[in-house]
Parts: sequence; C-alpha cells; structure tokens
Amino acid sequence: MAARSKARRRALDVLYSADLRGETGVEALARVSTEGEAPSNPYTEVLVRGVSEHVAGIDEMLEQYSQGWTLARMPAVDRNVLRIGAFEVMYADDVPDPVAVSEALALVQELSTDESPAFVNGVLGAIVRSKQTA
Repeated sequence: MAARSKARRRALDVLYSADLRGETGVEALARVSTEGEAPSNPYTEVLVRGVSEHVAGIDEMLEQYSQGWTLARMPAVDRNVLRIGAFEVMYADDVPDPVAVSEALALVQELSTDESPAFVNGVLGAIVRSKQTA
C-alpha cells in the first residue's frame, strides 16, 4: 500500500473516531497523539486538519450531491470517506481528482457496505463535475 493510501486510511480512522465521540478532527488528532498513537505520515495530519477546517462547506456539498441521503443517515465510514475525498477534490491541488475518487472507492470497498462504492462514486463524481463547470 502506498504511503498516501496509508495516510488516508489513518486519517479515516481519526475522523471516524472523532465522529463517534462527538469531537472535531483536530481534537481527535490531539487525543491520539497524546495516547502515543500519533500518525507517522504528515499527510494524515494534512487530511484531518483540512477536513476539519472545511467541514461545514464539505458537508454542505455532500448534502447537496447525495440525493436524498442526509449526513446523519449515511454510514459513518462513508460519511468520513466522502469528507476526505471531497477535501482532496476541492482543496488538495497536488492530488488529481481521479486519484482522490479512486482512493475513496478503495477505502469503502474494503471497509463499508456493498452499496457504498457506487454511492461514494456518484457523490464524488458529482462534486468533480460541479468543480469542472465552475
């Protein structure tokens, strides 16, 4: 597994735990660092801090493009994978959009439901298309 793929997986772990505990991503990052489990790849921190900084706008986009699915109704894994993918599509200029989408798909294929890859692909695809027409 490539270093950035591992960093995305670790960022998902941090954001998922934050989601379940009612913390911000930054609070969860501080907690895991205090517990001696600080992420070893700096890109993990970039993702967690980036998602945390832009979460309101990202969540608004996800609600807009998820067609009938509220954030609360989405599985927590899908919600946080979508946040990472949307962050990379919208704010990470060094990550090509197809890479952000395929990395998100790889995470949900491994960690979520059978329906999740199609759902995540559809939402992120809509975000990519809207970015291209803006």
